[in-house]
Amino acid sequence: MRNKKSAATLIRLLEQARYEVLPTAATEDKVLEHLPRDRVVTVTASPSKGLAATLDLAERLTGHGYVTVPHLAARMVTGRSELEEIADRLVGKGISRVFVPGGDAEPAGDYPDALALLQDLRDLGSPFSHVGITGYPESHPTIHDDLTVQSMWDKRHYATHIVSNLTFDPALVRDWIRRLRNRGVTMPLLLGLPGPVERAKLLGMATRIGVGESTKFLAKNKGLFARLAAPGGFTGESFLEKCAPALGEDGALVEGLHVFTFNQIGETEAWRTDLLARLRRT
Repeated sequence: MRNKKSAATLIRLLEQARYEVLPTAATEDKVLEHLPRDRVVTVTASPSKGLAATLDLAERLTGHGYVTVPHLAARMVTGRSELEEIADRLVGKGISRVFVPGGDAEPAGDYPDALALLQDLRDLGSPFSHVGITGYPESHPTIHDDLTVQSMWDKRHYATHIVSNLTFDPALVRDWIRRLRNRGVTMPLLLGLPGPVERAKLLGMATRIGVGESTKFLAKNKGLFARLAAPGGFTGESFLEKCAPALGEDGALVEGLHVFTFNQIGETEAWRTDLLARLRRT
């Protein structure tokens, strides 16, 4: 049974949840149909679609009244001239927040990683008030664990917050947060969480983006795997409850949730509002 302190932590995080969406033809209509204007919406960058799809959707959603956060994948930007053009374009549309991952693509130009782009953003006068970077609670397919923590330390002067990658293991979240804080990385953190999504899509994404320990964790926890396979998919409620004690600790600085919707936007908002209503009755 959850206690009042954990319930209060979960309410705070759910109230500060933002949604990650994919820039497809149907995304704009889904957001308009299902999300109130107080939701923050982040728009991913796809190597197959190019940054134009990300920027276009972010601008349209901003025009509808949403706070939007386009992903500026470093390896998809050719260099400082293009970065300056992007920054001027977004600021001109009233966009003040960006998320800067390295990205999955081969480098298109001068930026082999997120840090290089972040340094140029600083040189361009720090045009964005909120700049997010990626955190990896688990092993990344191509980056050693020690390097991911070092990378966050290196980026601390250029970013305002960390967005954690997906994980399904609460123990890993708790340990990772402690490692960050012990290392002196004090930026606020948004906890990455999958919304209610079909099992095949969720596990496929997990394998691709690097949550190898979680796939092992799922294999050892047949009950959780069964819940992932059930209608409605993975909601994350039990995961959040197990994380809550660590997320509410002094010094954790976990400000909210970054929900990977995989474009299950209506289902994700229905889950969030239902869980909030039940927690408020606790």
